[in-house]
Amino acid sequence: MDVPETLLYTSEHEWVRKESPTLVRVGITDFAQESLGDVVYVSLPQVGTEVTATEQIGELESTKAVSDVYAPVSGKVMEVNSELVNNPALINQDPYGEGWICVLEVKDPNSLEGLLDAQAYRSLISV
Repeated sequence: MDVPETLLYTSEHEWVRKESPTLVRVGITDFAQESLGDVVYVSLPQVGTEVTATEQIGELESTKAVSDVYAPVSGKVMEVNSELVNNPALINQDPYGEGWICVLEVKDPNSLEGLLDAQAYRSLISV
């Protein structure tokens, strides 16, 4: 199970990569994509949408289940990965790279301190 040290995580299995002091890239973890199985449909948030931490921002449909994607922090959706619309399998193939979901402009950069580091996330998923 891949849990990169450079990322932050949520207990709902989203990852966060700081792109700048106020921008973060968001996706789901390797653990989440493996649990879901083959992702066949992705519902993305709309660019410009204001989101609140822990609020649903999207949905993933797989051969096994439908799963919500939650905002890891409050902010504004600045970019979405439109490649996922035509190729949702990118989430399974490369969850930490080409399978990213959106970029958020963080309302309060200090809110990132409330996320899990790699070690805490490994403990959560017992890896």
